[in-house]
Amino acid sequence: MKNYQLFLASFYEPKKLAAFRLLPIGKVIQYVFLFVILSTLVSFIRFLTGDIDLFGSSPELIEYAKTVGGLLYPMAFVLQLVISTFYLFIRVSFFGLVGLGLLKLFKRRGEYRHMWRTSAVSITVPILVSLVLDSAHLANDYNFIITAVIHMAYLAMAANYYPKQPKAKVKVSRA
Repeated sequence: MKNYQLFLASFYEPKKLAAFRLLPIGKVIQYVFLFVILSTLVSFIRFLTGDIDLFGSSPELIEYAKTVGGLLYPMAFVLQLVISTFYLFIRVSFFGLVGLGLLKLFKRRGEYRHMWRTSAVSITVPILVSLVLDSAHLANDYNFIITAVIHMAYLAMAANYYPKQPKAKVKVSRA
């Protein structure tokens, strides 16, 4: 499956979100890294345009930035890449646990690895909303809450398409 197919299906097809639990882990990680690169590029462009002021709070950091000179930009890019990678993978892992709770609540079968993959693909809309809110300087205090609710809604819709748990068999003893 191609990344653009994952992207399009993640918007409005919860049945496919549930089916993505069977994708190879390499494909899912590749998909997440596309969002890592996207969020890093958006953050770095905001840094280049002066929309983000990293050094305004500390005179020592301003002096350090002047001494580093041109190396500041590659260092900033790498730092933003590391932070974005860490943030997105922690977020996907956390919502994988939330999704596991949803599976238990809905009495559906699934393991953490399945819900992690579903969580990784269902992060599409929350990350895009987060990037728009950050870039437009809207709801900065509530950004995580807004995107978390969206992410949980997508996980809940996908969890409804996971297989149901088998009913427990009752043993009848013959006496």
